[in-house]
Amino acid sequence: MANSTDRLLHVYFFPFLAHGHLIPTVDMAKLFAGRGVKTTIVTTPLNAPNFSATTTTGPDIQTRLIDFPAAEFGLPAECQNLEFISAHNKGWEGVSQFTRAAVALREPFEKLLEQDRPDCLVADMLFPWATESAAKFGIPRLIFHGTSFFALAAGDAVATHEPQNRVSSDDESFVIPGLPDEVRFTRRQLPSRQTTGNNTLKFFKRVGESSSECFGTVVNSFYELEPAYADHYRRVLGRRSWHVGPVSLCNADDRAVRGKEATIGRDECLKWLDSKEPNTVVYVSFGSIVKFSAEQMREIAIGIEASECQFIWVVRECHQEDDGNNWLPEGFEDRTSGRGMIIRGWAPQVLILDHAAIGALVTHYGWNSTLEGITAGLPMVTWPVMADQFYNEKLVTEVVRIGVSVGGREWSVDGGGTVGHAAVESALRRVMSREVEEVMGMHRRAKALGEMARKAVEEGGSSYFDLSALIEELRSQT
Repeated sequence: MANSTDRLLHVYFFPFLAHGHLIPTVDMAKLFAGRGVKTTIVTTPLNAPNFSATTTTGPDIQTRLIDFPAAEFGLPAECQNLEFISAHNKGWEGVSQFTRAAVALREPFEKLLEQDRPDCLVADMLFPWATESAAKFGIPRLIFHGTSFFALAAGDAVATHEPQNRVSSDDESFVIPGLPDEVRFTRRQLPSRQTTGNNTLKFFKRVGESSSECFGTVVNSFYELEPAYADHYRRVLGRRSWHVGPVSLCNADDRAVRGKEATIGRDECLKWLDSKEPNTVVYVSFGSIVKFSAEQMREIAIGIEASECQFIWVVRECHQEDDGNNWLPEGFEDRTSGRGMIIRGWAPQVLILDHAAIGALVTHYGWNSTLEGITAGLPMVTWPVMADQFYNEKLVTEVVRIGVSVGGREWSVDGGGTVGHAAVESALRRVMSREVEEVMGMHRRAKALGEMARKAVEEGGSSYFDLSALIEELRSQT
């Protein structure tokens, strides 16, 4: 690191190559740049176009490219994002190939570090080797997990105490020890050697080790959402951390430009929403990685239609490529015309969620979608599938109590067991009800959290303060 006091603080951002990791990291880079920090985002050539349009606002945001060695690991040249693995049904073998290729980024990445000598590196948790790489050049490494304090604390407790090994069956519940609340899980809700393979579990053990070895953790959350877990992570677990979210709020000027190019125009989307009464539309989306079976998609469609709710349903392009419209019940779009819209491909999610017409969100509980729903002040229908999603569901349904569970009883990369249409219908009717006091309480709590989220990133707010403190500490290190 250079020691000049008359230059900008320079921070490198190195997101993992998946939309759920790229998008919040780019948002975070924009937050740093907005505070006068020179930021550099390191990615691969095919990922750069997905965010370059949103990072050309000033000279202090740069992009550095490194080649992704797909062919060396048996992957097609166009495979530079984890979404490709999911879309093409490559399963855990494909994930393993992709992860090994990502490890091979270490050498070219270290060459960039040596050339630029940034003052700090913010690297994704899925690059555990980045801590050692940064240390080679005397650069402090911050880790970005892309999840909540709750998930970090619960995951640490499960890894440390292994309560899942003290129950007699996969369906017997156990309490995760040491948390501020009593949180119950089953083995089915956790990854295992059977669902991920032994090498994957070893990899995530290394991820945990790198978390404890690095300079600290940046968290896309806000203190008012999970104060007990922010304090637990810092004071009980002794992890240095800074909450800087919700980072999606950095896009207030153009919420339609985020991630990939949307497959629906901003004006078309808003025109449809403007025609609806406030809080009458449910938004259904399961993120960029989850891929359900044709049978499950059909059950969702039947449940949505039977609920009689107005809806926007985002369907991944791979469902169209694999199945056409075979999973849609015959006549579905004709019967729901006017009250429903299917967006095939990428949707301007933050723009939609912030619209007054949206009354609830159905989500897989990836942290980005979860926090975007919280920020919009929406109650949710929870449908976790894998990764940290079962932890996020517990936070929303049991700690802050703004969610209704519909499915997702088992951790799985292929969507898990089929949830029937009756359960989908019931959950939608419940979350959109305005007659049940319990549900109205969820709506009031969700709205209050949305207001807290926006205040957190304003000057004087908790996340604004934490980001300021982090930047000042980094400056003191140079």
